[in-house]
Amino acid sequence: MIILKSSSTFSIPVLFDVHAFRDDLLFWYEENKRDLPWRQNQDPYRVWVSEIMLQQTQVDTVIPYFNQFMNRYPTLEDLADADEQEVLKSWEGLGYYSRARNLHTAVKEVVENYESTVPHDKKELKKLKGIGPYTLGAILSIAFNQPEPAVDGNVMRVISRILHIEDDIAKNKTKKLFEEVVQELISEEDPSSFNQGLMELGAMICHPKSPKCEICPVQSHCMAYEKGDQTDLPVKTKNKKQKVQQYYGLVLRNKNHEYLIQKRPSDGLLANMWEFPLIQRDQLKDEELISFFETEYGINIKLEEKGESVRHVFSHVIWEVDVIFATITKGNTQHIDGQFLNKEQIEQYPLPNVQQKIKKQI
Repeated sequence: MIILKSSSTFSIPVLFDVHAFRDDLLFWYEENKRDLPWRQNQDPYRVWVSEIMLQQTQVDTVIPYFNQFMNRYPTLEDLADADEQEVLKSWEGLGYYSRARNLHTAVKEVVENYESTVPHDKKELKKLKGIGPYTLGAILSIAFNQPEPAVDGNVMRVISRILHIEDDIAKNKTKKLFEEVVQELISEEDPSSFNQGLMELGAMICHPKSPKCEICPVQSHCMAYEKGDQTDLPVKTKNKKQKVQQYYGLVLRNKNHEYLIQKRPSDGLLANMWEFPLIQRDQLKDEELISFFETEYGINIKLEEKGESVRHVFSHVIWEVDVIFATITKGNTQHIDGQFLNKEQIEQYPLPNVQQKIKKQI
């Protein structure tokens, strides 16, 4: 029997054959792993970029972004030398833009402080911006063959069913428990394939709602399958209801048929991205928009028409944006914070998804 740290509430059952489980998982992975671009080799930089992109994002979505990103920045030095706006533009549409900014910052540090070599020391790697426990374990195991756990949602789902762990995965202490469990299960000889095998199993077989238990390579080891309650696991409490924020999205055009876009603050949601002006709806009514712009921007505008409203769901908040087209009729625009650009020029600036939906209406 493998007993975990004293703080844990779980121990691997005596009858669970760890070695047989490893062997079955590794054999299946070797025979069935998908041909993904970041699996061409174990280059730590490629592994790092792919793991950052794969956070909160589906594999099929990531593949074209990964390919174009690596073509544009094939080395650590290429990415470190790039302007942040260029990096954000390359990330445009992928979402969760703090990932790109943190990756850019961390790569610069690797170039400056580690002679352009991704550190394989756990303590050093952990210091880099954007490297959390999962990414740390993924890089160390996949790129450097170190037996470190890489626990994400897929892995927690698989392991919760295999070992029938009923702890709430929404809690931080439960994730630490899973890290301890995987640390005990992981293959010392091939930790790279083991961790990727767990992830692949969660993505291809052990689905959240309709697991393909009949073809699962580790079915004989699965306690949830034996009990018949695999779809009840993992246990996860629901997140709090997302807050809804309502905005006007103003597509403001000058006499030269150029549109105003503005840069967002350097911190917070969608930092350093560009946008058509957003104005919170609870601050004013439709008919007050004209006087608002006269007061705030010193210009007169004419409301032309309403566009199609757009909605965008973030992890913690929902934006509902009423799109309004307007033209400038009077006033000096030189003091306005932002850029007046034509449609082709706007294409050169990084706009988040919600703004892309507005841009398509021009």
